[in-house]
Amino acid sequence: MANVYEEGQHVKHGQYGLGTILASDEDRTAIDFVQHGTKKFVTSLVVLELTDEQPAKKAKKAARARRAVKSKK
Repeated sequence: MANVYEEGQHVKHGQYGLGTILASDEDRTAIDFVQHGTKKFVTSLVVLELTDEQPAKKAKKAARARRAVKSKK
């Protein structure tokens, strides 16, 4: 049986780094990574390390876009 993770758990992935579990069941696990966005994995194949380390907060894209538009004026 595959590890099913709880929503909100913080994990570390070898390639994508720190992330937060969005959803997990016996078939699929979705994780939101700070640098790489949301990725979906086959639960039975994904190798994750549970961690207490919290991923950095993402900057909101809309706010960044508004700043770019204002600076061009």
